[in-house]
Amino acid sequence: MNKKLYTSLLLLVLSMSWTGCERVETEPRDWIKEDLVWDEQDKNATLAVFFLNDIYNYIPTGFNRVGGDFLDAGAGDALPSRVNRSVEYYTNGIISVLNNPDPYWGNSYAGIRRVNIFLANIDKVPATPASIVTWKAEARFIRAYLYFELLKRYGGVPLIADKVFTIEDNLALPRNTFEECVNYIVSECDAIKGNLTPEPVSDNNWGKVPRGAAIALKSRLLLYAASPLFNGGGVSTNANLKTLNGYATYDATRWQKALDANNELINLNYYALQASYNNIFTVKKNTEIILAKQVGNNTSIETLNAPMGYGSPAASQGLTSPTQNLVDAFPMNNGLDINNPLSGYAPQSPYKDRDPRLALTVFFNGQTWLRRSVETFEGGKDKPGGNIVQTRTGYYLRKFMADFSNNTTYTNQSHNFPLFRYAEIILNAAEALNELDKTEDAVKRVIEVRKRAGIKAGTDNRYGIKANLTKDELRTLIQNERRIELAFEEHRFWDLRRWKIAETALSGALMGMKITTKTDGTFNYSPVQISNMVFTKRLYYMPLPYDETLKNPSLIQNEGW
Repeated sequence: MNKKLYTSLLLLVLSMSWTGCERVETEPRDWIKEDLVWDEQDKNATLAVFFLNDIYNYIPTGFNRVGGDFLDAGAGDALPSRVNRSVEYYTNGIISVLNNPDPYWGNSYAGIRRVNIFLANIDKVPATPASIVTWKAEARFIRAYLYFELLKRYGGVPLIADKVFTIEDNLALPRNTFEECVNYIVSECDAIKGNLTPEPVSDNNWGKVPRGAAIALKSRLLLYAASPLFNGGGVSTNANLKTLNGYATYDATRWQKALDANNELINLNYYALQASYNNIFTVKKNTEIILAKQVGNNTSIETLNAPMGYGSPAASQGLTSPTQNLVDAFPMNNGLDINNPLSGYAPQSPYKDRDPRLALTVFFNGQTWLRRSVETFEGGKDKPGGNIVQTRTGYYLRKFMADFSNNTTYTNQSHNFPLFRYAEIILNAAEALNELDKTEDAVKRVIEVRKRAGIKAGTDNRYGIKANLTKDELRTLIQNERRIELAFEEHRFWDLRRWKIAETALSGALMGMKITTKTDGTFNYSPVQISNMVFTKRLYYMPLPYDETLKNPSLIQNEGW
């Protein structure tokens, strides 16, 4: 087998060198020779497993992935510390068919093609039948996930099932309807969940798609499908686009389907909230993480995003500036909104007695980091002024980092981006329950999340949630709870769209905090406007990439683009 493998590799390299200058493509560039990967004598399926592992790379990486910035910087919760960054196109209205910093179209279909190649060939490899069944399920999950990435951006997209296209095939495929795409992804999740690795997952298989991930994907998908934008509330006026961008009419039973999917995962009785909020993101294996994008331990989150004044040997760049809009969304530690006159909020002590998640999500003035206080006041070490990259808002990103308050430098940490975690499932369930008029049942779910966060129970044990909330009041509270609990995990950008409130939430001022030193050494805190957001209805759906519509005249472009 080794001799055959080395010979095949040599031939592949030589063929690449011979054809490297040719302009005519006689077969797809990602074509994998069957005798190289799908080796009938490779009992360990070594190269086939390499091929499968490579498919995992098509899953979005998260963190600073949009031109070096967080997607949340396009959703009002942050600004790039560097000016004129591409992620700001989502809030300043510069997005176009040629100018979309996060299209994900080509990546998704490239990944889908790789999955189909794998499914078409893996049976040729003499691995154990049980292994092949699991590998196929993992590949199909990734394909379903990539379709969801497309669906939430564009609405319905072409479904190609298991077909591996050649250059002779007709590639001018029309878009499937939104409903067809939802039904396909749900059917895939249901078909594969029993063949994926059941929980608990061994250390050797950690990072591979487990059973719970298929249920979690179905949960998120059905929640989106039940939400106002897609559940009969689309903004398209073109009749042909209405069924591409969502369901034509509203159906309340879609909320029940979303709730059932969430309960299915909850009833596995395996996943649970971590006792410590910060441990979710720094402990590689824990029962709150359902699936995360795996990378080796590193210091990249700290060096890219921690306050810029921590120089050698820490070398922080401070690329992310959370907004005052986000900071104000965190309640007090009694659970009350800062605008509630009973909350105890003091504008000149703005970080005192706040929700503990605030200090674990953003760096604010006075926090301890690497054995000194963070200085985001005007002229401070972390906001010195001048023409250098520094916070634009008075804040830096803290989330996903280990506690380095007493360290002198950074050490490698687990930084696996959470694709699905249990807190989201609980909040999904709360949202569905509330929309089904089961408001008090929904409150119980929100309390689970607030209790873990460290918010005080209060004399009524409602963790700051008032009694007799209306459905509308609880909806607003749940939306805010998702904002702060899931901050910088790429939910806010899509939540605002599916709730159909982006026209309000993403229009208006983006705020920061200007901090100046008084003569007695204390600080004066003054909210200031840093930027302005602009949102139009066409931004509820992303524009199909121009080159794709040029190549495929059967693709109907989304309205307004």
